[in-house]
Amino acid sequence: MKKRVVTVLVPIVLIFIVIAAALGSKLVERYSYSKNRADLAEYFGVTQADDVAMVVQDAIVDEKAKRRDNVVYFTLSTVERYFTDRFYVNSVEQVLLFTTDTDVIQINIGDGSNVMYVSGAGQELGYKAAFYEGETLYIAADYVKRYANFEYQVYEAPLHMQVYTQWGSYTVAEIGRKTALRYQGGIKSDILVDLAAGDTVTVLERMENWSKVKTADAFIGYVENKFLKSEQQAERLCNTGFQEIVYNNVRKEGKINLAFHQVFEEVGGDYLAAALAPTRTVNVVSPTWFRLSSNSGEFVSIANASYVAKAHDMGIEVWALVTDVDSADMFGAEIDFVQLLSSASNRRYLIDGLMAQVDYYGLDGLNIDFEKVRSDSGIHFVQFLRELSIETRKRGVVLSVDNYVPSDYTAHYNRKEQGIIADFIIIMGYDEHYVGGGAAGSNASITFVEDGIVNTKDVVPAEKIINAIPFYTRVWESGPDGLRASTLTMNAQADWVSRNGVTPAWADEFCQNYAEYQVNDTLYQCWLEDIESIRVKLQVMQSQGIKGVASWKLGLEVPAVWDVIADYMAQ
Repeated sequence: MKKRVVTVLVPIVLIFIVIAAALGSKLVERYSYSKNRADLAEYFGVTQADDVAMVVQDAIVDEKAKRRDNVVYFTLSTVERYFTDRFYVNSVEQVLLFTTDTDVIQINIGDGSNVMYVSGAGQELGYKAAFYEGETLYIAADYVKRYANFEYQVYEAPLHMQVYTQWGSYTVAEIGRKTALRYQGGIKSDILVDLAAGDTVTVLERMENWSKVKTADAFIGYVENKFLKSEQQAERLCNTGFQEIVYNNVRKEGKINLAFHQVFEEVGGDYLAAALAPTRTVNVVSPTWFRLSSNSGEFVSIANASYVAKAHDMGIEVWALVTDVDSADMFGAEIDFVQLLSSASNRRYLIDGLMAQVDYYGLDGLNIDFEKVRSDSGIHFVQFLRELSIETRKRGVVLSVDNYVPSDYTAHYNRKEQGIIADFIIIMGYDEHYVGGGAAGSNASITFVEDGIVNTKDVVPAEKIINAIPFYTRVWESGPDGLRASTLTMNAQADWVSRNGVTPAWADEFCQNYAEYQVNDTLYQCWLEDIESIRVKLQVMQSQGIKGVASWKLGLEVPAVWDVIADYMAQ
């Protein structure tokens, strides 16, 4: 009987043992820590032996650096994204330029880039500063550090680097006992690196059971909270020794009241005095004296010494205007700004010519009014301004630049950089609707004006901004032949209103008086620029705290507008 019982029980026990072993194995498998190790090259996304993965602050970024001859190089796009967008590259001339407040610093890209030229004088660097690989430009990290505030450390196996561009407080913790940094939170996630007791990690994100941390050698992963102890705040200090370039811009006390003075032939002091007779509080006049005439840096000048002398006698500065607006009409073709400004010799020729005029006539400043710069010319235009600013700064004369109100299609004018290098930025706060624009509307509604100022202030200091107001508007004709427009000056508006028997009404949406009438199938519309509309614009300018007002142009106004401007100047 006992033998039969044993015979029956033994298989049953064995079955239970097998089941228990299987369950135990599954439990061990489920709750045991994975020993699989991650492919670190794949983790960092490196595919070539000289690739250097980048950890910027506390994140692995897509961009990769290169290491050549033990020197780390960034791509130009990486430099512009993380460090500085103030380098100028000309792939045709094979130069890399950085322009300070006093010098143009040049690197000849390629084998000769171990020499840095500061205003023509060579200095050995000890490493190659820049080279092309295909169409990609690489710039040495140590060269970039001359002009941008950051620090970096390179680590091996695989090649990666920690980059800091910001400093301040962060959270650290100590590893309590030996464990592993894992790719993701969870014991089954692959191991990145081993962590020893006493290692210090930066705590990036706390979760219920796991924390995202960064090791001292810039591996980012996850560790269980039970392994972390002594969590505390630490301070990352900036020890780069970097000093920002200070641009000693020309400053003016009080507000600026600038009047543009459009002339097409040489005029003298008496002509200026007559034009200024109705005005009040004008302290700067900008005559349209210099017109670009070729793509090689030539221009036509109608400057006059007695004009400058008379202005100075009246206590008024002269910021002579340089323009491309009339070039096609006067000289047969539009200016090709790529051809003109991408050439170092052309830029130099134009700047030298302008400085000769400044010196000869004793000008107080220049006003750059290049209105037909295309997007492919933007970087060259900005480099021209940088180089021009060195010369105006040497002389203590004003460099002002005219700009459209900010928009996507004028972003290449780079108002941010202009706001660094130029003394004053003048917003052309008009032509909201223009001939060829396809729609009738205000020349300068209050929303348009205010948005132009606010959006410029996003990148330019308020004390450098001057807003230009119009002494003109447009009469729009919508009829069977389509849409047409004609200019109506401020001093001709009363006659237009009287002749057409209209009664303008104030439109709050535009802060302008609006009038319309119809003749047969043609609708005539006009958003007037008058004392009331100008007053509101000036109130907005006052509330925005900008430097002053400009007006386009002398001779189109009614005398009473100067009383309104004088009130603004007195505030």
